[in-house]
This record gives sequence, C-alpha cells and structure tokens, in this order.
Amino acid sequence: MVSASGFYRHAFLFYFSFLIFNVFVSASIVSHDGRAITIDGKRRVLISGSIHYPRSTAEMWPDLIKKSKEGGLDAIETYVFWNAHEPTRRQYDFNGNLDLVRFIKTIQAEGLYAVLRIGPYVCAEWNYGGFPVWLHNMPGIELRTANDVFMNEMQNFTTLIVDMMKQEKLFASQGGPIIIAQIENEYGNVMGPYGAAGKAYIDWCANMADSLHIGVPWIMCQQSDAPQPMIDTCNGWYCDSFTPNNPNSPKMWTENWTGWFKSWGDKDPLRTAEDLAFSVARFFQTGGSFQNYYMYHGGTNFGRTAGGPYITTTYDYNAPLDEYGNLNQPKWGHLKQLHDVLHSIEETLTHGDISTIDYNNSVTATIYATEKGSSCFLGNANATSDATVDLHGTKYTVPAWSVSILPDCKSVAYNTAKVKTQTTVMIKKKNQAEDEPSSLKWSWRPENIHTTVRLGKGHFQTRQLLDQKDAANDASDYLWYMTSVHMKEDDPIRSHHMSLRVNGSGYILHAFVNGEYIGSQWARYGVFNYVFEKSINLKLGHNLITLLSATVGLPNYGPMYDLIQAGITGPVELVGRKGDENIIKDLSAHKWSYKVGLHGLENRLYTLNSPQASKWLDHDLPTNKMMTWYKATFKAPLGKEPVVLDLDGMGKGFAWVNGHNLGRYWPTFLAAEDGCSTEPCDYRGPYDNNKCVFNCGKPTQRWYHVPRSFLQNDENTLILFEEFGGNPSKINFQTIKVGSVSGSGNEGDIIELSCHDEPISAIKFASFGDPGRTSESFVKGSCEGSNDASLIIQKACVGKQTCKIQVSKDIFGSTNCDSDVVNTLVVEASC
Repeated sequence: MVSASGFYRHAFLFYFSFLIFNVFVSASIVSHDGRAITIDGKRRVLISGSIHYPRSTAEMWPDLIKKSKEGGLDAIETYVFWNAHEPTRRQYDFNGNLDLVRFIKTIQAEGLYAVLRIGPYVCAEWNYGGFPVWLHNMPGIELRTANDVFMNEMQNFTTLIVDMMKQEKLFASQGGPIIIAQIENEYGNVMGPYGAAGKAYIDWCANMADSLHIGVPWIMCQQSDAPQPMIDTCNGWYCDSFTPNNPNSPKMWTENWTGWFKSWGDKDPLRTAEDLAFSVARFFQTGGSFQNYYMYHGGTNFGRTAGGPYITTTYDYNAPLDEYGNLNQPKWGHLKQLHDVLHSIEETLTHGDISTIDYNNSVTATIYATEKGSSCFLGNANATSDATVDLHGTKYTVPAWSVSILPDCKSVAYNTAKVKTQTTVMIKKKNQAEDEPSSLKWSWRPENIHTTVRLGKGHFQTRQLLDQKDAANDASDYLWYMTSVHMKEDDPIRSHHMSLRVNGSGYILHAFVNGEYIGSQWARYGVFNYVFEKSINLKLGHNLITLLSATVGLPNYGPMYDLIQAGITGPVELVGRKGDENIIKDLSAHKWSYKVGLHGLENRLYTLNSPQASKWLDHDLPTNKMMTWYKATFKAPLGKEPVVLDLDGMGKGFAWVNGHNLGRYWPTFLAAEDGCSTEPCDYRGPYDNNKCVFNCGKPTQRWYHVPRSFLQNDENTLILFEEFGGNPSKINFQTIKVGSVSGSGNEGDIIELSCHDEPISAIKFASFGDPGRTSESFVKGSCEGSNDASLIIQKACVGKQTCKIQVSKDIFGSTNCDSDVVNTLVVEASC
C-alpha cells in the first residue's frame, strides 16, 4: 500500500464454511466474476484482516485468530517474509514464529479462509521490504525489474512457498483454506522509473504465477495494468471509487489502513472507529466484494525486523486487536456490528440489481434488489452537514460522513457514525511478583571498543567507502569504518582550527579520533543524508579516525529503494582553516578497515550460555555511559495479562529477555511538540496519518512487549545493550489490563459493558439525559432522568464481568430535557 508518506499494509476476509472436526475436508472451487469471489458456486461478501505471523509469537496465533473470527472476519491475510525464511541463500528457516504452515493451519482450524500474499516483496515497514540483503550483493542483479538474476531468485522462493502449501494441501483447490494468493506488491505505484523493463517484469510475474497452477485466483494490488488472469486490487484509506481494470474482475480492497505505523520521532496516529467503518460501508455500497483490514492485528517488530528506516519496534497500527492481542474498543466492536449486518445481506449484495439515487451535496442512496427483497445504503459523504433523505416515502437522517444500512430498505440496522459498543481504556499494572521496592538489581560490563577506536583492527580493507549493505550484508546494525592519517609538520592542512566532516546517509554516526569520542549525529525519519562536522586535534605522525555507523532498519519502499545507500556515503574530509582559507583533504579513497558488529554481539552476551557470561561486574554501576551492557534478573509478572517492559531513562539500544530480542529501543527520541489536539478527534472528513495524532513531546516508544512465551516460571534474565548512555534505575516490568469501560446509547438501545476476565468494580459515572464530555472526563448535562442512574447501574453491573443495560425512561425516569434533545445514557465503570 502507499499513502502520503508512501508505505504499505496487509489484509483479512470473512466466512464461516462447512467444517468437520474444524478441518476443511473437500476441495473448494474458487472463481470470480465482475460481482464477487465465488466459492463452491456461492458468491461471497468477504471481509478479511491482516495478521503477520512473525510479528507475534506462535503461542499468540490461536487467540488472535479466534478473536478475529469473533469480530466477524471471514479470512486472515498475511505476507510471506523472504528475508526471514531465506536469511542465507538456499538456507531456509520455517521454525517457531516463522512456521508458515502452522500459521495457515491455525487459521484453518478456526474455520477461516486465508489470503497468502507471497510477494515476495512485501514492504510492510519491514527491513529491506522483505528482500534478503544477499540479493543486493549478487553480481549483475537488479531488483524488481526484468533481470534474469533477480527473477531466477524470486521464482525459486515463490515456487518454494507454493510447493510447501501444495504439499500440505493448503490451497482451497486441495481442500485447504487459501482462497487467494498475491504476486508482487504495489508495483504500480513505483513502476514508472523502471520503464519498459518494469512492464516486462510485471508480465513475467503474471506468467510465472499462473504457471504454478494453484487452483485459486491471483491478485496484484495497486496494479492498474495487471495482466490477465491477475486481478488488480486497491490499497488505501478509501477505495469506494476504485474500479478494476477488467470488467470481469471483482472489486477488491486488499489494504484498508486501520491506522498507521510509527516512526522514531513521530506522534501516535489514530483513525477513529467511525471513519474506518464509513470507509468499509462506503466500499460495499459502491459494489465492493472483498475488503481486508491492514492491519487487524499489527504486532511487534522483534529483533532487527523493523524497516523504514526509523520504524519503531511497536507495529500496533491502531488496529482492532492491539499490539498485545487485546480488543481495541470501540473499533473492534463497532466493526463487528458492521460485519454482521453486511453478512446478513450477502445474497442481495452479490446478486441484486443495483440502482442509485443522487440527492446532491454528496448524498446518495444505493438499492440492491432481488426477487426475494432489497437492501439499501444511505451514504452522506459531506464532511460537515447532516442530511435528511426521503427514500420510498420515509425520511431518514444521515449524519455527516456516515453510511446507514437498511437490510430491508425500511429500518436502519447500522450507522457508521453511531458507535454502540463500549470504549475500553487499558492501563498498566505493577509487577506484583517482585518484592518492594521494585527496582531491579543490575550488573554490567563495557562493550570492548578498544581494538577498534584505538588500534583500528578490522575484518577487511578497501580503498573506498563501502555501502553498509555491501560490507555488513545485514548481519548487524553496526559497522566500523577506520582509517589512518599521517600528519607531517609541513602538511598544508595542519592548523589550530581543524575539523572532521562526514557526509552520512541519515543513520546514526559515532565518531572517534585517536580513541577519543568526539560526537554523534543522526537524522529523523525520511531524511537520508546529513553532514556531521566536529572540531578535532591531530597530532604529528599517525592518527586514527574511527567511525561507527548504526543503521535503524533498511529502506522498504519506493522505486529502486534497494539502491539507497546505507552507512557512510562520503565524502569524509579533514578541513583545515588558515585565515579565510579552507583547505580540504578528502579521505574517501584512503585505505579503510571495516569491522562488522560489536564484541558483545559476537560473544552473545545476550544469552545465558555466552562464553563470557561470568564476566559481569556487580559494583560501580555506570549510568549515562555509551556502549554499556546491563543485566538483571526478575520474576515473571503474575497472571496471564500481557507483559510490557518500561525502558524510561534509557537512551537507545537492544533489549533481550531470556535470549529473545525484543527489538530496538529508543525512548530518548521524543515525538514533536506540536500537532496534537486536546479535543476529541473529529471523524468527519477524509483521514490521513496526520489528521488525528497524540503523544506530542513524549517518548516515541517507552513500553516494549514481552510475550508470555518468552518468560519462565522462575527466574528470568533481562539484558540490555545501551548505545547512547542511559540510567537503568527506572526500568520495570508491568502488565496491561482493562482499567475502565464506558458506553452510551439512546432510548431503545442496549448498552453492554464488559471487563473481559475481571469483574466490574465500581461505577465512575452514569447519567441519563444530555450528558457531555470534556477532554478528560464525562460531565452531566443540563437535564437528567428522575431516577438515580448510578445506583441503578451499580446494582445491575458491579461484581459481574459483563452486564447489559436497557436505555429507557421506564428504568431511569422521565427527564426535564427539551423536546429536541435525544435522551442518552452514558456509563463509565472501573474494572
């Protein structure tokens, strides 16, 4: 997918099929026409959601997929991550979180379909777009174009995945759950610069995919010239106006972005439940047949998987299931209600004759009519004005920027702007398994940089500055560049005012001269270069210049993104100043020594069986010291709630729990101060990732997910590598739980509140009348029911995990509200 800042997402489907023992037992015939995907002769309205298997743990999959089905999905969509499965050429990994077959079979066991986006380019804010970096280093290769070297490798991996699915009988044509597969990914967005070779490449992709005979349709998203039999599909915030390039292809939406990803230094994005539901209803109003949420569950960029560069470790995506697998309410519930209504009119949507009434001012009615009955959509795409619609002699009010669905063209069953599901506020709870005080006991050891910054010892040498992808082959974030300068008494550049000037690629640079640290620099998201310059003193004779480049994920999107250089692009210069004259010595063609990685990483200090595991120091704990390793033990938090690690006080680095890499941390990178609003987000009007943002001026990411499967019942070990310098004294483990729930409804509605696995402990607020809301809390309005709403709801709900409340004057009493006020009940409860 692509947006204003140019990135992608994934998707899911809905459908409950005939199962025996939760296993598909007969082959499904999957086809398509201009109206819908057809499965075993039945046209389907399919709703899908993206879940990426490597961004969660295998132990989380059953619960995530179960909650997806409960949310009304028919299918789960996932990318396939080439660099994860083939990290070294012809050496494959499908273990643990990378067990793709197990993931698909878990989907199958829950009775859902699967959409397999093989790509194998994925984007996905994933390191290098999912391509293994060894591809880049193959002689004669050009990526994503008509290049034999690349196409041979791509075909090999694609065929490997297809054969693996066939062997396990996972395609629908074999009785499995996979009903759709994808080749390439959003190539149409970047195709122009590749010219004729790009067109030849996409034709080759289509022929290659078709030759694999998988027995289900192939799609190409964002590919307006997709060759037959490929189906081109839409990605974006809104796809109601999309039309496929072939009239015999169904209207499909592979990525409806439920929120947005985060980059280091950016604010948290929010897409409201109302706007997301509006986009879905509008799509089906205008003839859509398949819609997938990207993401339905985002998850976590464990290890070094985050791309960008500068994509955060969290990939929560403001999705209906949050990073930890909790229901993101009201989004999850509001969409579930929409899905239920859409499924109830599936027959009409896929077979009915379509007619449209235009009321002007962006207001329309769409009628789907069959001999058995009709279903109607009333759409108001005006961003400010509510509309009154006369349909078949009955008047309906349609709020601005909303769609009403009338399954029988008479009664409104759902309106996208009217949220009738609870809002849940999650909170963090201290680790009750640890004795007070909660501070951890730390040991430490320095990262050994002596042989590099003082001796200049490397792994290999060249007489040029290398792209970090070429030199490190993505084996580590860290690459040392070292060169020596011999300074003579009469050297023209020698002066009392000298500086070192380095042109960097936008990643992190740490500079040392003769073993002494002189400074660091880095850029923000989207910036691919900068100039670092610091004053230095060089002695007569031999001088060692050592530069440490640290990448933060490789680029994952754009035309020829693979050619964007990483590391120190150069030139690297010495600048001498004599009066008004600057004398420059270019060191780029000097002999440079290179060392990949760090000693602590080579020695696997993050594991308990490291050969140097016994050399940790228990005294004189340093703080705010660069290149330092820290270690502590802790007890796993009690219960089953998701666990998070609070890294407040640390600079930047990596965190491991029991040897599992939680990902990059960088809590010192603060979000920008401006752009956030204290008012609730207005869902009306077109959304983009800059519209509704929060967390201004705070750490981009302070909390880091620790899956329960990473933890042991007894003692656990936390190890940190701190690159910038930080203070571990504030670090602690906490759990995520439901803190409070709230809901509202008009007369005739039923409000349902649930604290999930915990009882409702108290009623914080309740009012029947015209209650309002400030930026921080609910407030009573100018009128209210005659009965005590708080007392009524307390008796009905406190002590129960779930309760239902009928909104009625018979229960809450008559109000003294004006006649034009719609009596509303608002309830907030503590869990």
